[in-house]
Amino acid sequence: MSMSDYSLEKDNASGSGIDVESPAAAAAPAEFQRPTGLKGFYYNPVVQVFMLGFVCFMGPGLFNALNGLGGGGQLSTTTSANANVALYATFAFTAFFAGSINNVLGPRLTLLLGSSGYALYIGSYLTVNIHPKAGAFVIAAGAVLGICAGLLWTAQGCLMLAYPIESQKGAFIGIFWTIFNLGGVVGASVSLGQNFHSTANAVGNGTYIGFLVLTCIGVLIPMLMANPDKMRRSDGTKVMTLRHPSWKTEFYGLWITLRTDPTIILLFPMFFASNWFYTWQFNDYNAALFTIRARALNNLVYWLAQIVGSVSIGFLLDQRALTRRFRAFAGWTALFLMVFVVHIWAYFYQKNYTRATIALEAQDDDKIDIYDKPYVGRVFLYIICGMLDAMWQTTAYWIMGAMSNDPAKLANLTGFYKSLQSAGAAGIWRGDAVSLPYMNIFVSTWALLVGGLVFALPMIFMRVRDHTEPSDEIDNILANLETPAAPNAGPERKTNST
Repeated sequence: MSMSDYSLEKDNASGSGIDVESPAAAAAPAEFQRPTGLKGFYYNPVVQVFMLGFVCFMGPGLFNALNGLGGGGQLSTTTSANANVALYATFAFTAFFAGSINNVLGPRLTLLLGSSGYALYIGSYLTVNIHPKAGAFVIAAGAVLGICAGLLWTAQGCLMLAYPIESQKGAFIGIFWTIFNLGGVVGASVSLGQNFHSTANAVGNGTYIGFLVLTCIGVLIPMLMANPDKMRRSDGTKVMTLRHPSWKTEFYGLWITLRTDPTIILLFPMFFASNWFYTWQFNDYNAALFTIRARALNNLVYWLAQIVGSVSIGFLLDQRALTRRFRAFAGWTALFLMVFVVHIWAYFYQKNYTRATIALEAQDDDKIDIYDKPYVGRVFLYIICGMLDAMWQTTAYWIMGAMSNDPAKLANLTGFYKSLQSAGAAGIWRGDAVSLPYMNIFVSTWALLVGGLVFALPMIFMRVRDHTEPSDEIDNILANLETPAAPNAGPERKTNST
């Protein structure tokens, strides 16, 4: 296999995106002048991340708003849980290879294909609201969405982590996460407004129609985004672009990522746990305890809290007065404390109800409403849950971004992330569908989050450095693996490291 099949195009040696804080930043092209006017605005990395955020605002954001109601807004959560099983099972399979698909098709086409599945999925809930026996269609739509979501989230992670310089990655993740979660906020606001006086304990057709229109608009946004090979970071370095290599070479690159950076395996438990908690939060807490009006309000404050969580942890992770290693450990500590605060608090509520007691209180009148005294403490717990979710996802992305600036490697890393995340989600949604006890699901959530952090700690210690070395990038890794060392190689062979 020749290196030309896999190599990345660069316009200069600074294409690895070395941070301006590092000594190697002096090699960046000082004469670079960003275009002015509309062109300069359009090709600004921040603007492109905003557009990326709106792609996910219209698709995953609205999906989250619907899912956050518990049961997709339906009276019974079983169909929704089984649809999520199908969704995350296909998501797990697709995401494992989606980094390679993204590197062949390019991020914009991958985003376009990925966003289309959300319209189908939301349309399936409208269908089942009109024809109650169409549950199988919802499950099939979930399976299709899993394939699409694997593509979308891998392309998203690749671009979000490739556009900023190292000292901006937390800020860019925070910008994306804020806009993305505004989709959940807007969707939850629509749902709250339309269902505020509802007594049906399920959302009406108007909610699904509104969501469907917005997701169809979102499908078009990727084609309005800039081509990544024309983008430059804020320090003038060019974002490396791919030559669209063969599938065989791309799958080889996936294996190379694991072989050359085996410490990524220590992040797999963190990845696996990163969507596990949604099942308990959405179905076994929100849907189980609250009226549809309270569920809709909980959903709104949950996604608002996500914005606060992502911005706050992103601010910590980008503190340039601190070394990157210190910031990594600080982020880990913040997550550890939040996990225990949330779950100790939640335990005192969870111990007081089971599936059997909730079944006896199936009528909406028996559930907690926004005017009831017990609602106050429980909604504040839900707010903290939203913050923890955003902090967890942001930190996971930031750690991956600290490992590389190479879009090819980042696509593979985010593919692993979404694959394992989805495998975990598929398992726990199936557990909910077969009515595992609420307490079992709750305890497993707590245990997995703690385990994910424990395994991630040595990886952070060994792998996160104060700046990314060019020798970490996948083209240099492949060169070192595939090019035999010359017998008389001198100092010139050290050009791949700093």
